[in-house]
Amino acid sequence: MAVADILLVDDDDAVRLVVAQALRRAGHQVRTATCLADLDRELRTKLPDALVTDVVLPDGDGIDHATRIVAEHGDLPVVVLSARNTLTTAVRANEAGAYDYLPKPFDLDTLTRTVAAALARRGGEVAPANDDADASLPLIGRSPSMQEVYRIIARVVSNDLTVLVSGESGTGKELVARAIHDLGARRHAPFIAINMAAIPRDLIEAELFGHERGAFTGAAQRTAGRFEQANGGTLFLDEIGDMPREAQTRLLRVLQSGEFTTVGGSRAIQANVRIVAATNRDLLAAVAEGAFREDLFYRLNVVPIALPALRERRDDVAELARHFLDRAAEAGLPRKTLDPAAVSVLEAHDWPGNVRELENLMRRLAALSRDDRISVADIRGAMGGGAAPALLPSALDLDEAVLAMIEHLARTEPRTLDDGTLHARLVAAVERPMIEAMLRRHGGNQLRAARAIGLNRNTLRKRLDLLGIDPDASAITAL
Repeated sequence: MAVADILLVDDDDAVRLVVAQALRRAGHQVRTATCLADLDRELRTKLPDALVTDVVLPDGDGIDHATRIVAEHGDLPVVVLSARNTLTTAVRANEAGAYDYLPKPFDLDTLTRTVAAALARRGGEVAPANDDADASLPLIGRSPSMQEVYRIIARVVSNDLTVLVSGESGTGKELVARAIHDLGARRHAPFIAINMAAIPRDLIEAELFGHERGAFTGAAQRTAGRFEQANGGTLFLDEIGDMPREAQTRLLRVLQSGEFTTVGGSRAIQANVRIVAATNRDLLAAVAEGAFREDLFYRLNVVPIALPALRERRDDVAELARHFLDRAAEAGLPRKTLDPAAVSVLEAHDWPGNVRELENLMRRLAALSRDDRISVADIRGAMGGGAAPALLPSALDLDEAVLAMIEHLARTEPRTLDDGTLHARLVAAVERPMIEAMLRRHGGNQLRAARAIGLNRNTLRKRLDLLGIDPDASAITAL
């Protein structure tokens, strides 16, 4: 077997040395470059068998450069290395036509295996570029488990394969579904989400497939279901494990035939949607118990994505917490920072409610903590671990909190006091925690929560959608 010629591009002397040594030990010949100009010069001298390149280089972006190289030399496998371990980096590398993306720090054995596999599969198809990649996508984390999630997402955005996202409540399953939609070819079409656990069993089929006038008592007019509403886009089936068996049968027929009929209708309608499903249950166990159809499970589990619990990626907690504090400030709450000791407390917590619990805690601290810097006492008090002097102690201080928010806006964004958004900002700051508290109190039951709040169920559902609240709040730390 001929020795492969590998071109390695990285401006970090230590990385370049270590990677080159590993590739040479694997039996390859290695040429190195420190910048894009050197890379181009080496390409003109001799086209390598594979290119391994960093993203951030002194004279430009390695991924942008790789896009041009792959366009000119379509059979040249490219492996991208990057310390910018974000979903967007993984997607950009995939869409540039790279064979694979490895986040730094990486295992050298993994690198050599990846390069060997890339050499063995020269001549693969190049994915089309996506100029709309959004660096602000709300998937946060640099842990190895999240890097694997990013890599799978990057590989599925360019196709319509059905995806099954699994993970505990609060891990961000809908965020994954939205990322797949927003980065894919269907991003300009609707993204429609439906939570199976929040819909009465006898209404699920009508919700999914729509109904004709007179199909059942109260059906005064034809209504389009979620499949029709999502036409051309993505349909997100959340908590698919709670779907009744009879509805599972109809869904299976749609996935098999690509068409459906409304309840009470006879005309076949084409189902032009991408399906992303999610569950916090063990579906294989549900199959064994007879609660979930085995054939439907395999139809949905084409591309599985397992989201880790927050306690399994504690290294991401600090970054997530700061991100949520920034979002709270953007929503009009006072801007707060975290004391280093407070970060340690957050990282030590087990987070039974996962990322959602952390987000709620940060919003609560942003609204109620008196000081600009959130302390250990603040966090322990907010978690129920003891009194927190820095937190507002009673409902009587809500007036002070509102006044403090207005004063903060007057200092930081004075235009918001005159642009007609003040009411919406203040109401949102109070409404979200109120709704989440009532959902927790009533175990995620929207009907009972709506009655407790004084809203009808449809109005509550609209507010949930508008505020981006996951109605399955039963796993959030109880009141």
